[in-house]
Formats: sequence, structure tokens, C-alpha cells
Amino acid sequence: MTDITRRDAIKIGAAAALTAGAAGLVGGADAQAQTAFALKPEAGASLKVLRWKRFVQGDEDVWLANSKKYAETTGVQVRVDSENWEDVRPKAAVAANVGSGPDIIITTNDDAQKFPGKLLDVSDLADYLGGKYSGWYPVCDRYSKRDGKWIGIPMGCAGNALVYRKSHIQKAGFEEIPKDLPGFLKLCQGLKKNGTPAGFALGHATGDANCWTHWCLWAHGAKLVDENNHVTLDSPETVAALEYAKQLYPTFIDGTLSWLDPSNNKAFLAGECSLTSNGISIYYAAKTSTDPAQKAMAEDIYHSNFPIGKPGIPTEQNLFFNMVIFKYSKYPNAAKDYLRFMMEQEQYLPWQTASIGYVAHPLAAYASNPFWTEDPKATPYRDAVKVMRDTGYAGALGAESAQCMADFLIVDMFAKACTGAVSPAEAAKQAHEQAKRIYKA
Repeated sequence: MTDITRRDAIKIGAAAALTAGAAGLVGGADAQAQTAFALKPEAGASLKVLRWKRFVQGDEDVWLANSKKYAETTGVQVRVDSENWEDVRPKAAVAANVGSGPDIIITTNDDAQKFPGKLLDVSDLADYLGGKYSGWYPVCDRYSKRDGKWIGIPMGCAGNALVYRKSHIQKAGFEEIPKDLPGFLKLCQGLKKNGTPAGFALGHATGDANCWTHWCLWAHGAKLVDENNHVTLDSPETVAALEYAKQLYPTFIDGTLSWLDPSNNKAFLAGECSLTSNGISIYYAAKTSTDPAQKAMAEDIYHSNFPIGKPGIPTEQNLFFNMVIFKYSKYPNAAKDYLRFMMEQEQYLPWQTASIGYVAHPLAAYASNPFWTEDPKATPYRDAVKVMRDTGYAGALGAESAQCMADFLIVDMFAKACTGAVSPAEAAKQAHEQAKRIYKA
């Protein structure tokens, strides 16, 4: 359990000034029609919440302060526990199977689609929030609905963008990140030549490895399954993606094959690599550091969206966060009301601002948060939920797509091809057969 200090609680007061300036976010006919959520917490209710361990301190500080504020306002006691991303998934599966555990778990990607029958229908809450805040972005329907019902409330996503040292790419002959695939490869080769290499995770990193490998797959027009859930990995497009990644791999710093989510943060901040894919947490760590060298590095850190490939549109995959309530909860009303409270602009905007946009919003109205333009370095993360594809693209999300993610099927396919363990064609074929067994095709 994580305790909330008085200092943490005060932070939300300082950040709350943002809400007054952003009052215009709520408006229109839908907002007028839904100004209140009628469900009230049960008498004597208490809640247990399981979420991931913070990568950005402001995220945890204000989330806990908001939780304390809810407890003080309603009398509902809230306990928040934090685990690593890799540990939240199995704990959610155990809770679903045994019928006991936290009332609310903040899951990743399509984990909720593994056990939709064990989750509370939260359609009333989703409709309220969507009506009040200009609607949910389309990908939210894919992740958080099943059979027409909402089985989760989207928190947003950890946007994944390219993080780079501007002075280093300038030395490599570029003023900005190229917007095309050949140019991006040329940049990475130039960085390697200058001794300032790139680094992209190829280990079982839930966020970083999945994000860049899915981007690369989709940027070449390939996909795991088609619209009818037929496995399509054994294709010329997949081979092209793997051959491109195999050319990128020699430009990487050594050791990326075993990188987990914290690894590239550490390598970048240590000056060992100059380009990676990550959330805004690297910039946050440098910007808020007491080390003068780290603060100086923050001035040189910039962000960019990924290059555009064959489809001609963004093909980004970001780590989606779904807040689910289990049917076994003794206090379903309180659980819904807690999530409502956390998603209202009075709490959500100060939380998002304190974590400098580490979680991009799922509700369209929050794109107007002044934070996104006050620091232009945050802007590439603003539309992460709006433009992202879901992990089961282009088929339906479900237990099969979730299993492919849990098995790191796409990541391992790329790792095999990049390292030369097998040829790109053979890596695609092996992954195709593995996916067929999961999809029972």
C-alpha cells in the first residue's frame, strides 16, 4: 500500500488552478443533458485499487492525492497498491479466476478481453463521461467494450513517441526526425557512425518493445490478422517489415535484446543512446532532476511521432490503460463513483498536468488541456489515443489477441529476425503458425 503525504495532497491544490482555466472544456448539448451521475456509494464502502508502479512521480503523487480527496469527500476509504506492469497482468487473471482480489484493477492493452464475463457492466458511467466530455476516441470502443457493453473505463494510454537528443541528430546531418522510413534508417545509421547509437527494446518490455515493433509491422502494411480474424503474418509485407528492422538493429546499442521497460530510460539518461521510443518519462526525469548534468540534458531532449509508412497514415501502437471493476466487488456503486471522480476534469486535468502528459487522454474534450501546448515538447503525445491502433488490428479484440500480446508474439518475431536467429521469412512463418494455434485457425 502507498501512503499519501500532506505534501502529495497539497500538489493537487497547486495544479487545480488549471481546472478553472479549462472550464470551457465541458460544453454543448450532450454536456447539458448529463450534468450528474446519480449512482451513490454503498454505506460503509471501502475499495482496493491495483495499478502500475509509476514511471513519473507526479502521476503517483496526484493520483494518490485525488484518491484521498475522494475518501474525504465521500467517506469511502480507498487503498491503492502498485505493481510492475508485468505483474499486474497475472494478478488480474488470478482475480478473475478465483473471484476475489482488488475491486478495481488498471489493466493494460486488451487484458480485459480475456475475462469479460467477470467484469462489471459500466455502460452507464461510460455514457455519462462520454456525453459530458465530447465523446471517447474510437479505439476506446475496441478496448473497453464487449458485445455492445462497456466492460472498462479507459484511463488513456502511455503515449509512445521517438525520444532523441537534438544536438546528436544534427551532428548526424538532420534537423528533425525524418518522416519516411528510408530517411529514418539513414538517421539511425548516422547516429551509430558518430558513436551516439539508437536503442529500441527487443526484450519482453510490455510498452516499449510492443509499441515500436507493432509500428514497424503496420508501417509496412502488414498485420497480425485481417478483418475476419484470419492470421496474415506469413506475407511479403511482414517480411519487408522484418528486413527493415534487421537493417535498423546494427544501429542499436548492445543489449537491447534483454531490455525491459525501464532499460531504455536508464540507457538514455546515462548518455549511452541518443534515440529511442518511450513515453515522456525520460524527459520528465531529466527535467525534474537535481543533477545539473541531467537538467542540461533535458534542454537537448525532444520528441517526435514515428515516421509514416506504406498506409500513408500514423500506425502507432501505444500502451492502453483500462480501469475494470470485478463483479465480485462488494461495493460496485462506490467503485463506479470512484472512477467517475477520477475521470472528471477537476481531478483528471491536474493529474495529467502533474505527470506532464505521461497518460494521454481518452476523452476528446481533454485535448484542450493548456498543458499540451505550453511545453511544445509534450505536443507529440497529445493525440496518442486519437490516432493509435489497437493490438488486435485489424481483427476483433478478444482472448486470442490478448494471448498474442501476453506471449510477446510480435516482439519475439522481430527479435529472431533482427539477431539473425532465423531469416525474416522464417521468422514470419514461425510467428504465423504460432498465431494460428492461438486463433485456432
